[in-house]
Amino acid sequence: MTTTTTTTTTPAPTRAVPATGIARGRRRRPVRIGTPLLHVVLIVIAIVYIFPFLIDLSTSFKTEADATSDPLGLIPPTWTTAAYEYLFANSDFPLWFANSALVTVAVTIGRTLFDSAAGYALARLRFGGRNALYAGLIAVMAVPAVVLLIPKFLVINQLGMFDSYSGMIVPLLADAAGVFIMKNFFESIPVAVEEAARIDGAGTLRLFWSVILPMARPALVTIVILSFQGSWNELAHFIVSTSSPDLSTLTKGVATLSSGAIGSAKRYPVQLAAAAIMTIPVAVLFIVFQRRITNTATGAVKE
Repeated sequence: MTTTTTTTTTPAPTRAVPATGIARGRRRRPVRIGTPLLHVVLIVIAIVYIFPFLIDLSTSFKTEADATSDPLGLIPPTWTTAAYEYLFANSDFPLWFANSALVTVAVTIGRTLFDSAAGYALARLRFGGRNALYAGLIAVMAVPAVVLLIPKFLVINQLGMFDSYSGMIVPLLADAAGVFIMKNFFESIPVAVEEAARIDGAGTLRLFWSVILPMARPALVTIVILSFQGSWNELAHFIVSTSSPDLSTLTKGVATLSSGAIGSAKRYPVQLAAAAIMTIPVAVLFIVFQRRITNTATGAVKE
């Protein structure tokens, strides 16, 4: 008989790898020094830009003596609202504010409508002299606004619009930069969108108003913000188009405050209180609409 012998082989014990070895084997992420440095630079730049506004806001709540002795202090030693009470109770500030609001709203609505219509015409309609007209538009954008002040005054005076609301509003209803922005945006919308609308029987006006214009909402928001800011802060045009104190806007009124028209003293709290109030509408408008400023045409049809 043959006896079979079975041998059992025991595996060799596995050597445990130390945790430090695993940690050493892992790839370490490089530490980027540029990102924190960039954040620090941006924070410093933001502080530099915000600091004058903080001084403005703080000084508006100071007394005249505190504003003169410590003009850069951010915390008023004595809090007072005397500057704001003076503006609304003893000056023409409410009239200035009302004039600025009226002109700004009218200019913003009109400029948005005319810029979008002109931009669509240059982008989609085919007519003689279109390229020459567009070249002239670009040339106007290159001319400094101050050069056009005297011709603007002569035209306004010749048309009988001097010292009136029409002379303040009508010359600002069109803007070369706004037409340029709208034209470029309309050209980014696929032509297939218009072709589909024309097949459904839409004419040029209905196509522009009901199809293309709603798709240009991001560009329209941009025009609204730029138009509101530009007309609200406009000064040179109102100087050459009006002379009556009853038609003064905030910019002209604050300029008279800065020139010492309210008295022999400088009245820094009053001046900076007026400037602080002027910044509120533009800041609120930008904060509300800033997320709508994009470069995409939503709802476009792929070609």
